[in-house]
Amino acid sequence: MAHLNLFNPENATGKHKRTFDQIDNAFGGVINMFKVIGNSSAALNSMWTSFGALSQGKLDGSLGEKIAVLVADINHCEYCLAAHTVLGQKAGATPEEMTQAQAGHSEDPKTLAALAFATKLVKNRGQVTQLDVQTVRNAGFSDEEIAEILAHVALNIFTNYTNVAFDVPLDFPAIKFAA
Repeated sequence: MAHLNLFNPENATGKHKRTFDQIDNAFGGVINMFKVIGNSSAALNSMWTSFGALSQGKLDGSLGEKIAVLVADINHCEYCLAAHTVLGQKAGATPEEMTQAQAGHSEDPKTLAALAFATKLVKNRGQVTQLDVQTVRNAGFSDEEIAEILAHVALNIFTNYTNVAFDVPLDFPAIKFAA
């Protein structure tokens, strides 16, 4: 059982309700992560608008989902690992690509560079070097895209911590951790 109550979206009003309605339209229902963080209208809006902003970015959805499963595995977030494995496949990644990404691997050198950079960001708590950034640039990423890699990592840390800290019940089939 979740450590925080699952907020009932039917009890929301105003902007809070509008955010839940957007989530419902996007997912065909409100998943438990949003019900838990939805105890705060401000926290819900922060999380939801971050997803929306990144969906408009330069990085394709498949890479964003690969970063998400990698970060979830590092942070041992069962909820995000399960959710983003499904979402990654919906974004066009194969099950094998998602499994590889979860472990920080890819057959595509550009994707591999993004995953290596994301790993350093998480494991080193943002402490990366100029060489780390240049390595991602050399793989073909623009400064705009490198900033988005960091934004994907940051959003996924937010969602990971939400689900781990509050023990959010799964809405998706469980996936085994790579590590």
